[in-house]
Amino acid sequence: MRNKIIRWGFFFVGLAVLGLGIAMTIKGKTFGIGPWDVFHYGLFKQFGLTIGSWSIITGFIILAFTSLYTKTMPQLGAFLNMLLLGLFIDFFLYILPDPVTLLSQGIVFIVGIVVLGYGIGLYVTSGLGAGPRDGIMLLIVEKTGWRIDWVRNGIEIAVLLFGWLLGGPVGIGSIVIAFMLGKMIQFSMPQCKALLETVLTYQKPMSSNEST
Repeated sequence: MRNKIIRWGFFFVGLAVLGLGIAMTIKGKTFGIGPWDVFHYGLFKQFGLTIGSWSIITGFIILAFTSLYTKTMPQLGAFLNMLLLGLFIDFFLYILPDPVTLLSQGIVFIVGIVVLGYGIGLYVTSGLGAGPRDGIMLLIVEKTGWRIDWVRNGIEIAVLLFGWLLGGPVGIGSIVIAFMLGKMIQFSMPQCKALLETVLTYQKPMSSNEST
């Protein structure tokens, strides 16, 4: 029971951190935004709704495709990821102030990339179901044996092109995320896994009465 609580804690915190990272990069959109967010922003620009809403809709479509391909029902965590990530994105976009200067936007954008990587690392490490986008990334890695950063970069570049065609904001920052986020995940996941294992195996020291 304790292990499940800890894993769900990692899962929810990871989604919140991921949503924060996405919102931070969008706040620095002068430099361009992440490929998936270019896509969601393009859909928002063409059809309305919110960026978070399009994240949920896109996630549902990808989740359905992955489920049909593998002929398995997705985990509860994948459904929650699909729903909660979009809500977290809209929430943080609402509460975070807009950076005024070009320098502040650049700082927020770069920090946002790091936050993104650790958010993905935290919730994937929980083992409760990768989100739709990361699920298809992990499926390709499993089927092909390719490096996770190569697969991630390939997906990001393809989505970036579709988002650009829809009118999403593309800039040097979009390219940076497309090439660097895979590396960031490769770096963050072992650390998040080690943290989870440490927390799971932690035992409170016995009190003085119990040790005598």
